[in-house]
Amino acid sequence: MTTGLQITRRKTLGLFAAAPLAGWAGKGFAAGATVKIGLVLTMSGPFASSGQIMANAAKLYLETEGKALLGDVPVELVIRDDGGANPDVAKRLVQELVTRDGVQYLGGFQWTPNANAIAPLLNRAKVPCVLFNASGANTTQLSPWYARTAFTHWQVNQPLGEWASGSRGLRRAYLLTTDFAPGHDAEEAFTKGFTNRGGEIVASVKMPIQSPNFVPFLLAAKEKMPDVVFAFHPGGVQASAFMRAYQEIGLRSAGIQLIGPGDLTSDEELPNIGPAALGVITAGQYSMAGDRPNNKLFIEAWKNAYTFSPVRPNYMAAGAYDGMHLICSAIAATGGKADAPAAIEAMKAFRAESPRGPISIDPETRDIIQNIYIREVRQQSGNELANVEIETIPNVRDPWKIAHPL
Repeated sequence: MTTGLQITRRKTLGLFAAAPLAGWAGKGFAAGATVKIGLVLTMSGPFASSGQIMANAAKLYLETEGKALLGDVPVELVIRDDGGANPDVAKRLVQELVTRDGVQYLGGFQWTPNANAIAPLLNRAKVPCVLFNASGANTTQLSPWYARTAFTHWQVNQPLGEWASGSRGLRRAYLLTTDFAPGHDAEEAFTKGFTNRGGEIVASVKMPIQSPNFVPFLLAAKEKMPDVVFAFHPGGVQASAFMRAYQEIGLRSAGIQLIGPGDLTSDEELPNIGPAALGVITAGQYSMAGDRPNNKLFIEAWKNAYTFSPVRPNYMAAGAYDGMHLICSAIAATGGKADAPAAIEAMKAFRAESPRGPISIDPETRDIIQNIYIREVRQQSGNELANVEIETIPNVRDPWKIAHPL
């Protein structure tokens, strides 16, 4: 298969036992026109490392499992940089990818505002688009051409709230969330789960998305002496800055539990955060520490492919890896032909064993169904910190869609 991708010390592995689409198992495909996949990612600016992680994961899938799935169907990745949360830039890039570059599929999209902005273009162009990370609950309702292999904050944070006030017995919560669409979803979802089990929200405070100083926000939270501080921010480099402030303010020594979605202690940032993260509890769909055969093979393949980079795979890598798997499954199901309706129908039938566990696409919403893991940062052998999975909530659908069907 010709992908036009270069990966250092590539190792071809028969990695993961993906469930084939019904009726397509073992079907061969003749070589034909190259299928172009356009990825819109943040490859510059303060969140460039996240975009690079997703680009690496997408390439890794094509160079390993994708080869076996696609056979002789040639695929080309066309990666474009949106520079961050820039809806106008995202629209321009999608317009160019569709009209100039002739892409047959779209993927990527770290930012919900960017993903939401391109929905009218998808509706006109009828191009399937897989969301690797954008997590706004209503995004997939904006166009029938979306599918999602990421998560929604309702899917992660409502179960976390129920666990915190139910299983953990925490009664009073102080909320700190970044002031943009995913932060609003995180706030509302955690609130619903926490209060459903008898918890009380002491205060809910929004933080700016750009270069926030977390210290005054955490000081104000400490003054209220809640049982728990729930926090959400966009992750990446902000994870280390937040945890430094958390340590400086002394929330843990004051007996206040810090919890939140996986962005708080994302795997790639744990080495930078250091011991400040110990004991922090998060909910998420992926952890490098997950004790699953497919996860161990995924990490081995990542290390073999990217020996030049110290960056570790995280939840964004899982979203991009599985997103490319979903796109390649649709390409296989359509024999590489440009048949968008058939591609979307194939995506609705998708199910696989992923590094994060069993996954499938909900045919009603085109959102992912997946396990949500409650994790605690613990020190493992060699003094390495890890998000250790301590409880599994299986096969979680997006609860926002259940409450807000079309």
